Amino acid sequence: MTAAIQPDLDLAASLFEGLSRTTRRGRGLEVEIDAIGNLFMTLPGRDRRAARIIIGSHLDSVPQGGNYDGAAGVVAGLCVLSALRRAHIAPDWDISVMAIRAEESAWFDVPYLGSAGAFGLLDPGCLATPRSDNGRSLEMTLAQQGFNPQPIRERQRLLDPSRLRAYLELHIEQGPTLVAEGLPAAVVSGIRGCKRFRNARCVGEYAHSGAVSRRYRHDAVAATVAFLHHMETVWLRQEAAGADLVLTAGELFTDPALHGPSKIAGETRFVLDLRSLSDATMDAVATEARAAAARISAAYRVSIDLGATSDSPPAVMDSRLRARLMSRLERPFEMASGAGHDAAVFAKVGIPSGMIFVRNENGSHNADEAMSLDDFAVGAQALLALVMDFPL
Repeated sequence: MTAAIQPDLDLAASLFEGLSRTTRRGRGLEVEIDAIGNLFMTLPGRDRRAARIIIGSHLDSVPQGGNYDGAAGVVAGLCVLSALRRAHIAPDWDISVMAIRAEESAWFDVPYLGSAGAFGLLDPGCLATPRSDNGRSLEMTLAQQGFNPQPIRERQRLLDPSRLRAYLELHIEQGPTLVAEGLPAAVVSGIRGCKRFRNARCVGEYAHSGAVSRRYRHDAVAATVAFLHHMETVWLRQEAAGADLVLTAGELFTDPALHGPSKIAGETRFVLDLRSLSDATMDAVATEARAAAARISAAYRVSIDLGATSDSPPAVMDSRLRARLMSRLERPFEMASGAGHDAAVFAKVGIPSGMIFVRNENGSHNADEAMSLDDFAVGAQALLALVMDFPL
């Protein structure tokens, strides 16, 4: 039966081009928006009381991001529902497409704001978090957008895990693996967690570059470089021991109002991002980072303050869903996700979750993301076949 039903790629093309009519008017789905802004588009099932399936991803991006990071998953879900409607197939239970708010931490330093908020997982203190571009708090921003911060303040669940049968997510791969392997799609085995020192800082003293010898310097740049080099050696040791780990300093800068070519820099700010499939590995590396910061601070006569971490947990995808998705790929391939995804939150609260990656040229989090519609069709077809295979 699934071979005769294809995802609605005409809809996909028009959505990626921004030309489609609204879902409510053009596709006959039930549409609702929850208190914190997550959008649900639902194809009713025969039994409205049964637990439903959610197909979802996020619609936000990063500054100068591309066209497909997140959005491809929402479009894939709509293509699946459109295919079922065109084939006059009524599912046994509701199937919803969820367009999730604020998965990225670019605007608010709050991991998985939309999905974690939907399950009442956010610390209410996050409502005071300032937006990165204008300084307005999350609480103020929600209110200005017509949403309600109260569920976050009360840790209220807007989604009940017991009412969800599964969560499925299609996403572009954000690294080069599928391009290198020559594959259109892959099944995701698990999602690395993240422990991020978002506001790390090294403070020394500004001084003349030619007038101060090394033993009298308090050089923030030299100390920061030494610290990051040490963390690179930690990464190499962990890899040699077989641990799963990636480590990145995604931001590193001096103050342009104070630095200069003839000055010893008195301050740096940087970000240290640790990711792993293992909480224990991330905890061990974070502990070593703090110890190294103290040692290098003393050696270089500076103060390295890593600050608090913002954390998101690792997640393993459901084995049954992984096996079913693998069986739907002509060239089965499975890989871990180094980037975080909302599927990790759904898995954390016990909902069987599955993900499929689609090949993407030119990397991600940049304006040159390049996913072909043919590759997208491979992933969307696997989702459609999986949905029609339920129950497992």
